[in-house]
Amino acid sequence: MAEQILKVNGVEICAESFGKPTDPAILLIMGAQMSMLWWEEEFCQRIAEAGRFVIRFDNRDVGRSTTYEVGQPGYTFEDMADDAVHVLDAFGVQQAHIVGMSMGGMLTQIIALRHPERVRTIILHATSNFAPDLPPIDEKLMEFFSNMGEINWEDEHEVLAAAVASSKVLIGSKHPFDEARVRELAQIDIARSNHYASKNNHAFVTASEPYLLRTAEIAVPALVIHGTEDLLIPFAHALHLANNIPGAVLLTLEGTGHELPRGDWDIVIEAILKHTSGRRVRL
Repeated sequence: MAEQILKVNGVEICAESFGKPTDPAILLIMGAQMSMLWWEEEFCQRIAEAGRFVIRFDNRDVGRSTTYEVGQPGYTFEDMADDAVHVLDAFGVQQAHIVGMSMGGMLTQIIALRHPERVRTIILHATSNFAPDLPPIDEKLMEFFSNMGEINWEDEHEVLAAAVASSKVLIGSKHPFDEARVRELAQIDIARSNHYASKNNHAFVTASEPYLLRTAEIAVPALVIHGTEDLLIPFAHALHLANNIPGAVLLTLEGTGHELPRGDWDIVIEAILKHTSGRRVRL
């Protein structure tokens, strides 16, 4: 199905679906500053072909969804979580499996607590509840981002180079960096974005309620997926989630960084399909 612009929750959200609406629904929520394109089309199609109705969408301030003046997002994480639920409404989905990566995993936790009746299961990929005693971002990444300097957002070549470099520094040692594919996706992302620089607003978004302090209250089946070489959100965060969410299962990706590389697709897709094969959750 082609991209659709949905008018939900007072904003415009761009979304796309794969597969049959009669199949169990899986909603994919991407991380900060990343549009839905980073849930790659082939990845989505493979899950859909296995009997799932897959929906991906652009969060606010990325892709073709509503954007705001840089530095002034004017919305909260709760608003973003509610956007996701309204996307389900637009597709006529009453209850879905929610898969969130990085910031998308934070939103997934909020949805599971804020809208439990809409959630069958959750899958938390490369994410955290950011408990205060967990390790911070790795110094290597801190140094990289500190040395990037100001980006001229009007210079497409400079913006593209920064996007590729930022992706490369996040990878682990297990899989080679597919620079050609990342460059291709970034080019498409930049071209289709309403205002590409607005993606930086995700760094300014806050929550109005302490949902991430309530991880232990999540009452749906949870699968935690995390790479052991994640420098942005260290692996200890995954252990914490798996230990705090009742009954959670942990899938460890040895040698993987803060990424979803094609080399991990087989194991990740198999895990998603297994985790989402159960009966409807009744709350």
